[in-house]
Amino acid sequence: MGRAEVGTPKYLANKMKAKGLQKLRWYCQMCEKQCRDENGFKCHTMSESHQRQLLLFADSPGKFLHSFSKEFSDGYMELLRRRFGTKRVNANKVYQEYISVKDHIHMNATRWLTLSDYVKWLGRTGQVIADETEKGWYVTYIDRSPEALERQAKAEKKEKMEKDDEERMLEFIEKQIEKTKSKDGEQQDESEKYTELKRDEEQPLKLDIKLEKKFNPDSKLGPSALVLKRPKVEQRTDDNTEDEDYEQEEKVFKKPKTPKLEKRKDNYKESNKSALDELIQEEEAKKERANRKDYWLHTGIVVKFINKAMGDKFYKQKAVVQEVIDKYRAKIKFLDTGDKLKVDQAHLETVIPALDKPILVVNGAYRGCEALLKKLDERNFCVTIEISRGPLKGRIVEKIQYEDISKIY
Repeated sequence: MGRAEVGTPKYLANKMKAKGLQKLRWYCQMCEKQCRDENGFKCHTMSESHQRQLLLFADSPGKFLHSFSKEFSDGYMELLRRRFGTKRVNANKVYQEYISVKDHIHMNATRWLTLSDYVKWLGRTGQVIADETEKGWYVTYIDRSPEALERQAKAEKKEKMEKDDEERMLEFIEKQIEKTKSKDGEQQDESEKYTELKRDEEQPLKLDIKLEKKFNPDSKLGPSALVLKRPKVEQRTDDNTEDEDYEQEEKVFKKPKTPKLEKRKDNYKESNKSALDELIQEEEAKKERANRKDYWLHTGIVVKFINKAMGDKFYKQKAVVQEVIDKYRAKIKFLDTGDKLKVDQAHLETVIPALDKPILVVNGAYRGCEALLKKLDERNFCVTIEISRGPLKGRIVEKIQYEDISKIY
């Protein structure tokens, strides 16, 4: 029998068989047999070997289903860890690489009907970070190996040490600012001290007036020519011309103005203040980059549940965070009903209290600091707070976004 012609169903079937990828509906997981078409699958289901395998499955279906599901999940996760690591990747791309192996466990033998259900299950169990987009589901592997946990612990320890260094630097800067302000205040007090003018009546009054002489290079007589002009002015009888010459002479001997001490002090203060402001802004930006995270859950804060999937009973209801699980999930307790749930942070949002009420900074430069709410800026969706505890107590911080703070229970 010759080869099948190119493009015929027989040719396509031979190509699919050689590649190892055929239709999932014609695969029997119990017998681990792949049929090429519907007729072949029908003949296989009527065979005696298949019937014996079905009898074994009927004795303990849960055991077989659990075994197949576990083997499929282990293979999928192993490929995701080894091939992609902690990168964000399309879940279907990983699945296509997984099923390219002939002896893989097929999806129709597991307890998940679709790949989307399996990805959602991985996200709920905390094995991956799952997010849905227009192009499908994307997964990010969460590495919990001992080496990764050790690296994470070292990174957190280093971050804590850097945070302590930053706090010490901020304290040093504040002390320098206070010291500079106190020095400027003392200098200002000394400059404003006045003494009483007393005159000794026994000695004659002397006025020491020193007038600067203007040198005229065109004059051959030099500075003495200025002295010789005066008699000519006295001989004139016209009063107006005499006044004009006198005013002209006053302009010549007028003493130049010296810059005031107060202006120099103001310029010094402004330059010193601007340098300190720039240093503080640089430290604030560095602290913002170090403490800005993609997770914000903290125990003891009040949050609002915004997921409609649980019905109107819990929608827009306030709850308190009792426990944080894996940074992105939390165990919450509703304030009105007392019900408890485990939810993801994507289903929660922060709560803004009334003015002068305690809040916790959950993200940003002052992450973890307790403060008081001082002012609301509804137009820009930000607030002004005052740190109430720690080394930064009393500091006023402006333009903190709504999502970076939450009410303390």
